[in-house]
Amino acid sequence: MKKVNKELINKLLVEVPKGTIEMRDDRIKKTWEVKIDSFYLSKYPTTQALYRSITKENPSSFKGDKLPVETVTWIDAVAFCNKLSEHLGINPCYIIDKERGEIRFVSNADGFRLPTEAEWQYACQCGTGKKRYDGIESIAWYKKNSKNQPHEVGQMKPNAWGLYDMLGNVWEWCSDIYDETKYGEYRVFRGGGWCDVARSVMATTRRRSHPFSFKIDDLGFRIAKNAC
Repeated sequence: MKKVNKELINKLLVEVPKGTIEMRDDRIKKTWEVKIDSFYLSKYPTTQALYRSITKENPSSFKGDKLPVETVTWIDAVAFCNKLSEHLGINPCYIIDKERGEIRFVSNADGFRLPTEAEWQYACQCGTGKKRYDGIESIAWYKKNSKNQPHEVGQMKPNAWGLYDMLGNVWEWCSDIYDETKYGEYRVFRGGGWCDVARSVMATTRRRSHPFSFKIDDLGFRIAKNAC
């Protein structure tokens, strides 16, 4: 991979326009509306090449520079965002206290971060509210067409805002806590993965797990950034 610099990273970023989105949680039969400010989102899930260039590590079960990085915990993804920010000389979005297991988010920092769950869904749907932005066979690697493995990013049709692999290939960690009263610090991931059936590969599908210990070979992330 070319040397990671601001120019290279800027080419990966798509500006998502401001808008609103209706979110829902079928488990508790609740809907709510979220206002979305304009922000930047990577057009691809984070690749193994980019992850390795910043962390000097590659935890993925399936190896390949252009494959999405996977088998990463939420805290791995957050740490990567901080390291990338520091590498480019901008302010990290997370203050991590590993001894206490505490994470503090700095909302006005200009560094990289994970998208919120609402931002992720809004970007995936392109403001349409649809469960998929096109036919599943043309946009997503999933159980039926993946041959039981992830695929290089950017091979499927992007959505109308130029974002690839929002559905299928690998699930993507989001910043949000799922439901603190019931699941504690569990964090959300979205989008479906290469081993999921079609009904799980939708813009509205929500899953969650432990941020410090859960990792699997169809779960990765993509980077976001405030539009300053």
